[in-house]
Amino acid sequence: MFTRHVAGSLPRYCDGELPAADRQRVDAHLVTCARCRRALDEIRFSARLVRQLNVISAPPSVWNGIEAALSAPDRGRPVAFGFRWAVASAVIVALAGTAYWLTRAMTPRPWEVTHASDGGTRRMAAGDWVETGGRSEARILIGQLGTVDVAPETRVRLGQVSQSEYRIRLDRGTIRAEINAPPRLFILDTPSSTVVDLGCAYTLTVGADGAGELRMTSGWAALEWNGRDSLVPAGAMCRTRPGAGPGTPYFDDASAALKQAVDDFDAGKAPLLALDIVIREARTRDTLTLWHLLSRVDLPDRVRVYERIAQFEPPPPSVSRDRVLALDAAALRLWREELAWKW
Repeated sequence: MFTRHVAGSLPRYCDGELPAADRQRVDAHLVTCARCRRALDEIRFSARLVRQLNVISAPPSVWNGIEAALSAPDRGRPVAFGFRWAVASAVIVALAGTAYWLTRAMTPRPWEVTHASDGGTRRMAAGDWVETGGRSEARILIGQLGTVDVAPETRVRLGQVSQSEYRIRLDRGTIRAEINAPPRLFILDTPSSTVVDLGCAYTLTVGADGAGELRMTSGWAALEWNGRDSLVPAGAMCRTRPGAGPGTPYFDDASAALKQAVDDFDAGKAPLLALDIVIREARTRDTLTLWHLLSRVDLPDRVRVYERIAQFEPPPPSVSRDRVLALDAAALRLWREELAWKW
């Protein structure tokens, strides 16, 4: 099936030059396209290398020698060519050496944690716990990718660090994460779900019972648990429950009736009545909620959900009604990418 990749827009996406609507489309595409995520990773890596290069002037004697050699009569073309080749080779070797050392410097380091109580920063190992009391806070540095602020009365376990993954676990309490990294590089586990960062900022709270509440500030995150996924964009929230995983996301500005109905549906409280309320209360933007419900209801109700979404935004020409009702993964993804324009 034909998929519209966004590689051509990624340089402007990285520089923050895309219009808001185009950036939203790229965000939505990156959620499920590994090819474009790899391209984005390469662009950001190259940009970091360029930003860290230092401009160093060579001594005047070097430039004078080069100028004299290049200005000298060309008595022997092989010699002149050999000299130019040697200069070029030296430059290449210098750049290669610089790239090598920069790459080594960017290798993930052990965890760095700052406690607000004393302002001290200490290195910690995988398996260590970061715990805060009633009035204390801490900040975890996620390499060069961002930060996780740990609120009072919170317990976080530091996980493994590698070139492809930073992983921590929130046991209880509240954290605020702000990450600027390629998708799926930072992962946060909780007792009831796993939060996969897709380049975003969010607040996550986990209660004593293991239930969680994710609120997105910017970007996207994915909640994953035993094959059940929820995609949560900026301005939306999603609850998680032990043994059930992520619930159905909805926007903060949705009607109070819709939000209560979603919570009731996820909790199994009169789900048919709750679904009726969601369908009735939904706005164009609430197709986020309806799209997730497609795969969480039986076929007769799936038809109702499909028809309500289609009233706001019909599926693309390549996506048939039958494929959506059959929960074809590619069809659902393509429709979601169109719907995300309204989210």
